[in-house]
Amino acid sequence: MAGYTYILANHPRGKLYVGVTNDLVRRVYEHREGLAEGYTKKHNIKQLVHFDVHATVPLAIQREKNLKHWVRAWKIALIEENNPEWNDLWYEIIK
Repeated sequence: MAGYTYILANHPRGKLYVGVTNDLVRRVYEHREGLAEGYTKKHNIKQLVHFDVHATVPLAIQREKNLKHWVRAWKIALIEENNPEWNDLWYEIIK
């Protein structure tokens, strides 16, 4: 079963959230609709700005742990490497 790591933002270079899931569309939908209590809901963090696909959930969990230990500048560089305009990738994953 595939796993996903993802980064959400409230605006370009704004607050960031790193997460992991086995169903990216469902999980991002939950964040967007305010169904996920906690940090993302409190800070209105809804835009999907980066995601990675992993062969297994344990690999995705390990990547999430690594990303959460990265300094903010590294996370921003990762986002801007593939999404320099900070576009909301939600519309790409629901196609």
